[in-house]
Amino acid sequence: MSNLLGTIVGGSLTEGLTMRIGPQTNLEQLKTGKFVSIQGESQRFFCLLTNLTLEVTHSDILLFPPGHHEHLLKKALRSKDIYATAQLRPMLVLTNEGKPSPVKTIPPHFAPVHDATKKDIALIFGNEQDATKRYFSIGAPLDMDAAVCIDLDKLTERSNGIFGKTGTGKTFLTRLVLSGLIHHDKAVNIIFDMHSEYGLQARKEGSHGSFVKGLKTLFPDKVAIFSLDPESTRRRGGMPDVELSLSYSSIAVEDIISLDTELNLNETAYEAAYLIAAKYKKRWLEVFLSQGDTLKEFAQEIGAHPESIAALYRKLKTIERFPFLQKNAPSTEDVIEKMMEYIQRGISIIIEFGNFTSTFCYLLIANIITRRIHSLYIKKTEQFLGSQRAGDEPKKLMITIEEAHKFLNAQAARQTIFGTIAREMRKYYVSLLVVDQRPSGIDSEILSQIGTKIVAQLNDEKDINAVLTGVNNAAQFRTVLAGLETKKQVILLGHAIAMPIVIQTREYDEAFYTAVMHPFSVRSIDQLIQDLF
Repeated sequence: MSNLLGTIVGGSLTEGLTMRIGPQTNLEQLKTGKFVSIQGESQRFFCLLTNLTLEVTHSDILLFPPGHHEHLLKKALRSKDIYATAQLRPMLVLTNEGKPSPVKTIPPHFAPVHDATKKDIALIFGNEQDATKRYFSIGAPLDMDAAVCIDLDKLTERSNGIFGKTGTGKTFLTRLVLSGLIHHDKAVNIIFDMHSEYGLQARKEGSHGSFVKGLKTLFPDKVAIFSLDPESTRRRGGMPDVELSLSYSSIAVEDIISLDTELNLNETAYEAAYLIAAKYKKRWLEVFLSQGDTLKEFAQEIGAHPESIAALYRKLKTIERFPFLQKNAPSTEDVIEKMMEYIQRGISIIIEFGNFTSTFCYLLIANIITRRIHSLYIKKTEQFLGSQRAGDEPKKLMITIEEAHKFLNAQAARQTIFGTIAREMRKYYVSLLVVDQRPSGIDSEILSQIGTKIVAQLNDEKDINAVLTGVNNAAQFRTVLAGLETKKQVILLGHAIAMPIVIQTREYDEAFYTAVMHPFSVRSIDQLIQDLF
């Protein structure tokens, strides 16, 4: 039997249970977020520790507290008059059949509370060695050496989010989750890599002298790099699989409107853009940016306000600074078709931005590519529904975006393709993995559609309230969130996790590389040559 922590002395199903902590338990070793089990008369309950409280049998005891050296008095008081309690939130119950189920009842008075065991963890959260390959270890419960797994099949059923303030390791967590999806072939991914941290290698979290492997290095046959800045990719020791360039004709007015926060244009400027597009179709941007000194005449020609045209011109002139956007570039449809070829072969795509790290550039490219990919996925889904042939079924696609509040704020969520995808609940086999430090900036309707949340430390009250949108008994998790350490601790919530739990995240190190890399990826060139000859 695992370590006895205390006994149940009160509580309710809605407010949670109260445990009196046993005198044999070291209070300072108990932490919010701890995972415990309660043995009822016929069922076992699994709970999360959400709060700790010091108690006394009579308030007069506190009027004359024992002195620092009065050890005997302290011992006597501890035996009966002073004690501590813990608030426990029941999450799951294990029935006689051994199946975890939602909690609909509570244990009786004085039911014993124990540390959860490794067997409990495997039973509830799954086993990474399961033949279905649906479970992937992401960490361990606090103060336990046991693997907590996320259900990758459920993860790909909805859009998901990774949240935490700056410096909490969101990129590390994202690489961890993406590694699981790629390793078990559960979804193909498109990753808009703003700071070139996912492909080849990246600086280790909290370290200035060591590096960690990127996804292309871990899965060379399952990941391709599409680079907007090929020279940057080469300087970092890699070769892009595709040098990405897009034509002006690929930019639609909808892509411009989605950049409203960055462009800060009024409604008449967008109306002007629609007037230009109505006349010049796909060539609207090329024609517009070639006007130069003739803007006033151009405004009269299309029937737009001259000042709106001038403001739009000044803002969009920025596009000419990006060498990957060209007037005579190969058709963007050809680029998207190439991406679809990789996706259909099960190869994930990392779009590297290199030195082009402006938010304007990131938002623009992400919108252009995602809008077209989503459109093709709708056609493929409709084709599959018509034929019902297994070979026509699209592969699950997960799109990873950073700075998610820029795409999914209250205004942008109604206009951008990302808001559409988030609301569709993967109806067309496409979902999002949003990474953000400001969840309060994301539209509340979109946040409520996020299936699984991996949440690192947050300090801002608005961000904490936002990230707990749609979570039952959210108030009790506020204490847990506040108690997370800055690095390598997260709370898992939602669809792909059996119950909310705080974990110490898995190390992203040599042991992890060995566990997920294909056997051929870890062999040396010399060994391969020996095998061949």
